[in-house]
Amino acid sequence: MPEKAVVKGLAAAERLYQDYGVRARELKKQGQKILGYLCAFVPLEIVTAAGFMPFRIKGDVNEPITKADTEMETIVCPLVRSCFDMALKGNYDFLEGIVIPHACDSICRTYDVWKYTLNLPYAHFINMPHTTGDSSLDFYRDILNTFRTSLGRFAGKEISDQELARAVELHNRQRAKVRELYELRKASPPLISGEEVARVLIAAISIPVAESIELLGDVIEEVGQRGSTPAPKKARIMVIGAQVDSIAFIKLIEDSGAWVVADDLCPGAREFMSSVDLTADPIEGIAERYLRKVKCGRTYREMKGNYEEDLEDRFGHMRQMIDDFKVDGVVLYIYKYCDPFGFEVPQIKSYIEAKGTPVLYLEDEYSMSTIGRLRTRVQAFLEMLG
Repeated sequence: MPEKAVVKGLAAAERLYQDYGVRARELKKQGQKILGYLCAFVPLEIVTAAGFMPFRIKGDVNEPITKADTEMETIVCPLVRSCFDMALKGNYDFLEGIVIPHACDSICRTYDVWKYTLNLPYAHFINMPHTTGDSSLDFYRDILNTFRTSLGRFAGKEISDQELARAVELHNRQRAKVRELYELRKASPPLISGEEVARVLIAAISIPVAESIELLGDVIEEVGQRGSTPAPKKARIMVIGAQVDSIAFIKLIEDSGAWVVADDLCPGAREFMSSVDLTADPIEGIAERYLRKVKCGRTYREMKGNYEEDLEDRFGHMRQMIDDFKVDGVVLYIYKYCDPFGFEVPQIKSYIEAKGTPVLYLEDEYSMSTIGRLRTRVQAFLEMLG
């Protein structure tokens, strides 16, 4: 029989995106234990060091939420409800357990529902602080060591510092590859579309970190061979929001006649741009990275200086990306009932606009049913940008 063709690069990402979890199911049959998690605040280095494959639980904008609404209030974030709905419908029946952090209230307050309803062999809640001071960092290190001990007990081993250090190095390599991928978006026209980047990153959070490094490398090599070609000038757009785990919204913007060249999203820049410092005690570097380097609306940052200086401290990384990627306009994309990001909308919008970049604010319901309404507003925004 002829050998089966090896699918690599963008084609591999497409397969992993379209059949989300397919690789996890394959590995499960081979004896690999899979640990599901919600949110970018789960310290994946500890999961990897314990010998588990971390798997990001995501929702589905094409699937109506039905089963989840029998267990959760309908005012819970639609993304969280969709993730839970997918789990109840058996999409993630390969999981050995779940890890849920104290992110937003919708994630935190539904932990007991997840734990009780799914009844998996392992469940752990990471009580992550909401402030970034030294006392919070001390507390968080203890919380991470508790998680380390708990997961080690479930794995039947003690998670050593050496294993943690190797996991840190591995995940840092993955983040470096994502940063390299983003560099390809700086060209005019960008060498890779926003839709392709979204598809690759969503695929990457569904496979082992070592395989994701290989996938990202293949994509970078494939896209790098395209070369720059002349193209009509289009608006360069940055999308800011919470978790966008579907290509649908990014595709909508690009189909409307723009390039999505930058983001502050999960999975995206927020999740991959910062690395863990290599410290003698790996927990020190892990704690510092997740508490202080990952900038998200769920974390309160003590005010620094006057109001303008405080805004710069909180949102300066967005301005830097706007400058680096020559962004013409920003789309602020927030899900209904997403309080952490909703509360920050006025400040983010005024901060970015004060720097000279127009902003479109959209509130969505995490459903394909809203695409038509969103398209009309996006097209009007792009026309305004000229």
